[in-house]
Formats: sequence, C-alpha cells, structure tokens
Amino acid sequence: MEDMPLSHSGPQGTRRSSWKQWCLYSVIALLLLLFSFSTLILTFLPLKTASEPCIAKFGPSPLKWQMTCPKLPCVNKTANEKLEILQNGLYLIYGQVTPNTTYKEPAPFAVRLRKNEDIIQALTNNSKIQNVGGTYELRAGDILELIYNSDHQVLKNHTYWGIVLLANPQYNP
Repeated sequence: MEDMPLSHSGPQGTRRSSWKQWCLYSVIALLLLLFSFSTLILTFLPLKTASEPCIAKFGPSPLKWQMTCPKLPCVNKTANEKLEILQNGLYLIYGQVTPNTTYKEPAPFAVRLRKNEDIIQALTNNSKIQNVGGTYELRAGDILELIYNSDHQVLKNHTYWGIVLLANPQYNP
C-alpha cells in the first residue's frame, strides 16, 4: 500500500495565500466597490456649487453671529444662539470647543450639535480641545444649535462654530 499525503500540494515553489493576504484583498475590493458606488450616487445626484458664498460663524469673541452674505442669506440667526437653515443644500459645519478644565461641578461634560431635536454629534472628552462638525445635507427650516450641559463647562472666548453652504441640489422636474 502506498502512503499518500493528506494535504494537496501545489507545484514546487508555490505558496498558499495566507488569511492576512485574503483579508487585505477583501478590504481593497470593498473600498473599490464603495468608491464606485459613491461615484455613481454623485453622478445621479446633481449638485451645483453655491454661486454666492454663504458663511455664518458664532464666536469666539464677540459671542454673536457673523454673516458673510446679507443679500442672499442661506441661514438666519434665531434666539438662544440657534441657526435656521433657509436654503436646501450641502453644508459644512465646523467648530472648536475648548473645555474649561477648572470646571468641577457634578454635571458631566457634554457638548451636543443638534439638528432640530436630533443630536448629530456629541463630545464628552473634557481633557482637550474638541473639533465639532462635518458635512450634512440640510433642508430649509432645519434648526441647528450647539448646546452644553453647563455654560461653565466651556471657555466661550475660545469656543466657536460656523456653517458654510457648499452646494445646492439641482432637481429636474
């Protein structure tokens, strides 16, 4: 009786792919698929770059809204540091929150960026300066605000946030 090996061996000098290589190739394939999908979506979702710059910034000092485009506003300041969106579009929200490291009250450090009543970002690390924001599709009538558990939790003269209209959606009837 002849002894036969239990494993199948390939041609001399070839190596079997390791699971690490397989994972790497899978991740690369997934990224290519996601890139292709996002390109396809952007192709069918026509966006027109905003023709007029529309930027609003709150703070750090003075603590008030500053607008760049008064004749064609895309946003409107409302009471209590809130901002109302006036035009549908793709917006960049940006900001910096500087924690007050001397704050020792019982309320935990929490800063929230809200759209209407929904929290779209939450910051809880009070050991360093935090960035807030991202790119969001917003609709006319949306209300944005940056809120804190306590006004004493942040250094308001070093904290600011703002918004920039990047593009308007173009819908064909």
